[in-house]
Amino acid sequence: MSDDSHGGTPSRRQRQARDHLVRIEKGEARAAGPAAAARLRRQEGAFRLLPSPAHIVFLRLTGEDGRRDQEDGAVVRLAGEITAPGTVCDVLALVAQAGWRGELVVFDGDAERSFFFDQGNIVGAQTSVEEERIGRILWRHGLLDAEQHGLVLERARRGQRFGQAAIELGYLTHEQLFEHLARQLEEILFPTFAVGDGTYYFLEGFDDARLVARHAASATGLLMDGLAKLDEVRYFRQKIPSIQCVPGRTDRGEPGAELRETWRAIDGHRTLEEIGRHTGRGDFATTKDIYALLQTRHVLLHPPREAGGAATVVLRANEALRLLHQRVDAAGKGTALREGLRLFLVNHEGYGPLLASGADEDGTLDPAITAEAAASGEEDPERRLRRLLHEYAAYALFFAGSLLGPPLEASLSEEVDPILHELLPRA
Repeated sequence: MSDDSHGGTPSRRQRQARDHLVRIEKGEARAAGPAAAARLRRQEGAFRLLPSPAHIVFLRLTGEDGRRDQEDGAVVRLAGEITAPGTVCDVLALVAQAGWRGELVVFDGDAERSFFFDQGNIVGAQTSVEEERIGRILWRHGLLDAEQHGLVLERARRGQRFGQAAIELGYLTHEQLFEHLARQLEEILFPTFAVGDGTYYFLEGFDDARLVARHAASATGLLMDGLAKLDEVRYFRQKIPSIQCVPGRTDRGEPGAELRETWRAIDGHRTLEEIGRHTGRGDFATTKDIYALLQTRHVLLHPPREAGGAATVVLRANEALRLLHQRVDAAGKGTALREGLRLFLVNHEGYGPLLASGADEDGTLDPAITAEAAASGEEDPERRLRRLLHEYAAYALFFAGSLLGPPLEASLSEEVDPILHELLPRA
């Protein structure tokens, strides 16, 4: 039976769709799913119902008088649904050609990305995706290790900008930060080209104060580069299915100068991702180098390491943490849960690996950063993370239960207990 079957147990995709349902009956609208309820709570106020086709509802914040003014937010100049990969490319090309100044917001499930346009250029970008945040990019390109990332993150939680905190701690220079903020713009933009299910909005104008740094990247140029990169990635994936693959040297000696840095970083143990961090070249450039080295037979490629490693343990724990946060958010008590878990980590010794990553808004931890931090001690990294994550997730369940009350707590325990069982340290 397929994942989208209409019979039997609803699929994850079906459950997520139902979570966002809003039902309109007899002139009244109410949330029918927990995700819809949480979203409506974030968008409270007086909205004007704008004329629209029968299958679309368009509401706009106006205030009690029903009239829009400048304080009600930017004018929506363009909006639509994303139903196939490549839709964002068409929108970007239109905005660039028109030369509009404004903000393009793209929603992909829980992910939100914003791109700021001015006279055909993209001058800045923002993202809610942890993998695309500047701290993660600095880590992925080898400018921060796990311990440094954790120390900077602590300052960021207190309200300081991540990049500025890293500079003050002496981990990087202003030039390095500026360079990687430009790189971040590309790493936020290119994944949106592949979004096949979501929505987009182009809002007139934006406040320049929202830009961390001012860049002027041609939107048309980025579009062409991004499409070429997507094609290259698909091409490379035929030979290199994952950045978790482990390359090993052959006996052909050193390659040409352009590939020598990557080749010298190969030790038979590092994954492509780890090599990219070691050299500072990142995932994509390293993948290109390894592909070229495969063609010249300077390397052989080994499959990803056996499943069940430290990073995999974090991924499994994330399933429980994400579920707990979704349920508590739906009850309107997410802030209390996040603060309680933050205090748990801060007030108990030994939770450095979990603090190094820092929890995302949905409660999850970065697998790579957490696993690397766990490898710093004498204890086996996987066993160490099983012990820490089981205790952390168990406390999260306990705390969430106290916030939700007995009936909801019992239901939540039924879903989370199997994951806790899998996280138990192995003998």
